[in-house]
Amino acid sequence: MNSAAGLRWKTFLLIFLMVGFGPLGDVLLSKGMKRIGALTSWAPRDLWRFFFATFTSGIVWLGIGSLASFFIAYILVLSWADYSYVQPASSVAYGVVALLGYFVLSDVLTPTRWAGILVICLGVFIVGRTPPRTTES
Repeated sequence: MNSAAGLRWKTFLLIFLMVGFGPLGDVLLSKGMKRIGALTSWAPRDLWRFFFATFTSGIVWLGIGSLASFFIAYILVLSWADYSYVQPASSVAYGVVALLGYFVLSDVLTPTRWAGILVICLGVFIVGRTPPRTTES
């Protein structure tokens, strides 16, 4: 496998991981925090309960782990691919967030929001057809 094909394969793999782990982490954090509930008072006792419930929640920790995995993949892919390629290509995660929000969190998605997501995904398709790296190493 030549270096350009290897670079493209590595980049696609890590962007795929970013697109999976980022939205998953966001949805898990949202679900975990909705289970815990809103902080209603700034009294020390209520703050303690809120933070204790937050940091002992398995769902919240799964979300944190997923977002940490996203961040590691993001750092790695930026070490060899152009930012101008990575950022737009990883934007397909907006579509994944919308789908997860709809199916997991029962969010309501308007036709306007779906149209915006479609435009973003079209842009991702266009950017994905360019080489991941345009500068010399």
